[in-house]
Parts: sequence; C-alpha cells; structure tokens
Amino acid sequence: MTDVYPPEKRSAVMRRVKGRDTTPEMKVRKALTRLGTRYRLHRKDLPGNPDIVLPGRRLALFVHGCFWHGHDCARGARVPKQNRDYWIAKVARNVARDERTRAELAAQDWRVETLWECELKDPAALEARLRRLLAGPAP
Repeated sequence: MTDVYPPEKRSAVMRRVKGRDTTPEMKVRKALTRLGTRYRLHRKDLPGNPDIVLPGRRLALFVHGCFWHGHDCARGARVPKQNRDYWIAKVARNVARDERTRAELAAQDWRVETLWECELKDPAALEARLRRLLAGPAP
C-alpha cells in the first residue's frame, strides 16, 4: 500500500498532534476546577509525566485518547488501513509504556487513574467519577 502523504507532509501532520492541553484534558481540568480542586500539570519529576497531579491526595490522572492508547472502545479498536503494521506496533508500544508507568507510580505509593476520551462525553458522569476519586483514600 502507498502512503496517503509523502514522508515530509506526514511528518508535518504528526508534529501538529498535541500532547498536552488537548480538548479531553481541558474537559477534566475544567471539571476539577468546578469541584474546587487544586492540581498540578505534567509533573516531570514523576514517571510518565501525568497529565494532572493532585499531590496532597497522591493521585495521578492520565487523560488518554482512545486511539493512541489502545482503549477497548470503538475508536480505540480502529486501525488505520494505511501503514497498518506501523500503527499496530505504535499503539502496542504506547500500551506497554502506560503499563510500565502505572507500575512505577504505584511503587512510589501513587494512586493512578486513566480517564479515557470516550468517557468524557457525559459531563455529569465525569464529575461523579472525579468526586469518587477525590473522596478516595488520601495518604
């Protein structure tokens, strides 16, 4: 199969894919702010640089895109027709890295939660889940 874009164009397209301040991440941040919760962003001193960190609760939140992190929903199960082998390997590496990161954070006594992009469509459900997480055990 041929690529849709030449390598230079594909590289430019991929460069524009954001890794932080994404729409799903902003939804979670706004919900936490509505709940009156203070948080830190992208702590570089923690494994995996969690998207949102609540240090007092030792809670690390990752906001994952379903496609990029291989979620078991319809969007996460989708594999592009072009360059299939590359994408299957890419998502598998992301999933393995996510598992390693969770284990490293748990070893440092952090609670780790993943919020999936597909779960953020219902604001009431998101807020209820965040309330449960915030009410969870603090260190």
